Amino acid sequence: MMIKGSMVAIVTPMRGDGTIDYPALDKLIDFHISQATDAIVPAGTTGESATLRFTEHCDLVAHVVEHVSQRVPVIAGSGANSTAEALQLTQAAQAAGATACLLITPYYNKPTQRGLYQHYMSIAEQVDIPQILYNVPGRTACDMLPATVAELSQHQNIVGIKEASSDTVGRCQQLKRQCGDDFAIYSGEDAVAAEVVLQGGHGVISVTANLVPQQMHDMIAAALAGDQLQAEQHNARLSALHDALFVESNPIPVKWALARLGFIDDSIRLPLTVLEESHHAIVYDAMRKAGLEL
Repeated sequence: MMIKGSMVAIVTPMRGDGTIDYPALDKLIDFHISQATDAIVPAGTTGESATLRFTEHCDLVAHVVEHVSQRVPVIAGSGANSTAEALQLTQAAQAAGATACLLITPYYNKPTQRGLYQHYMSIAEQVDIPQILYNVPGRTACDMLPATVAELSQHQNIVGIKEASSDTVGRCQQLKRQCGDDFAIYSGEDAVAAEVVLQGGHGVISVTANLVPQQMHDMIAAALAGDQLQAEQHNARLSALHDALFVESNPIPVKWALARLGFIDDSIRLPLTVLEESHHAIVYDAMRKAGLEL
């Protein structure tokens, strides 16, 4: 069954010493489920996967799966720039009981399109779990082209893509044409998520949903129902927040905002640092415009 809707790329709460704050994570998960988030996506970019140790990454995914307890799907981040490591992370997610996996394109290596194809096919052939590709060239210096995605979509375990390229809307239209209706297309950009879904996409894997899960769910539900006016009205209310959450590298602003709301401690792992004071007013203002009480 295809997963649709607003899926939160959930933060990884941390204590001052850098350890994972699992009680805070559990509270966040329960908050999201109570606020209609359609799926939980742990250990992604927003979850600081790049600084999670291998065993820590696996333990985090297993903990989320256990705490969610099948209330909503869990899409585990399991990508890496080493094919062998991505395979191991995907196997661990499957063993933990994740619903699906999200695999970022290998970063820094700059693989060719043929290398990307072989990377993903190697994992798809060895792990029988639904796998969602993730293309975000601005972070990886690697752009997986629609023709490559179309080839990969023929494998039964490769079921969708999170797209966050420079022209996310246009690229999603291309992917829709080349990959067909049975291949899930998710926006990786909150600001254009409603438009992507109105044009045939299936949802968003969202940073903004960390703060306003119900509003993001309602926006995407309206878009899935074809209600353009309602979807655009929701998006207009959230537009400042979409932008403000990227005044510094994600997840710096969203973790700072969640700390202001009392969900988590003000802690993030180096080389990322807490939001600079010069940006506080921008994020505060955007939170107020989205209806958050501070």
